[in-house]
Amino acid sequence: MEKTLVSFGHGYSAAALARVLIPQGWTIYGTTRSQSKFDDLRSQGIIPVLWGGEAVKDCLETCQCVLTSVAPDDAGDPVLALYADSLARNAARFTWVGYLSTTGVYGDRKGGWVDEASELQPSTKRGQLRQLAEGQWREIADLPLHIFRLAGIYGPGRGPFAKVRNGTAQRIIKKDQVFSRIHVDDIAQTLSASIQNPKAGAIYNVCDDDPAPPQDVIGYAADLLGMPQPPEVDFENADLSPMARSFYAESKRVSNERIKAELGVDLFYPDFRSGLRKMLQDQTD
Repeated sequence: MEKTLVSFGHGYSAAALARVLIPQGWTIYGTTRSQSKFDDLRSQGIIPVLWGGEAVKDCLETCQCVLTSVAPDDAGDPVLALYADSLARNAARFTWVGYLSTTGVYGDRKGGWVDEASELQPSTKRGQLRQLAEGQWREIADLPLHIFRLAGIYGPGRGPFAKVRNGTAQRIIKKDQVFSRIHVDDIAQTLSASIQNPKAGAIYNVCDDDPAPPQDVIGYAADLLGMPQPPEVDFENADLSPMARSFYAESKRVSNERIKAELGVDLFYPDFRSGLRKMLQDQTD
């Protein structure tokens, strides 16, 4: 079968996967809501497909794999709202379907560890909607679904260096707060490994080996740049967007043992320090 993949909501993580798959001979169709993004997608080697159109259904009739990065809304999963019938009709023909979820579905564990068998108890609306969407995708019979629960994503264009350089970075302090993280290139290698070794129904946490307090990341970035440590700010007094503040509502450590044991993943960046050093070496923020 021709190596083809439909990427719903083709964004940051999906683009990293495409950089792995395209050199291997894959054809990737990426959906977008705006024709103004067609040229940018083409420049990445992606065949653009307009969201909501019949062309998406045509792709689903012939493609081998499906990846969705689309976030749910209050009504549930937008992809299923439009394309559930097409996905169900082709479910038995797909070799792999990937759904990018979040470790937010585990909720707050006060710094404790979770793995894929842990009970889902999301405490934020974002996590609750992800739990809902995961369940909706599972309801499609015969779909070779693989759920990837991603930790905090960083990588080129999504790092702390710019804020440290321009003096807007802060080391926000909240007692006992820890996050798990993942470099986007490690997301890509995990997805690629799963495509090569599909296991329908599998759930994978995608994170590095080193859950750490957020202020440590900012501080290390400053050290790498040879700049003074950004000021410490108590969480309660920090000027944060509602989205940023919601991340601090939960503290947990996420196990990544399954991606290593089942998929043979050897992380490029097992901790934020190695990831930040590479980003600085490549001069990406």
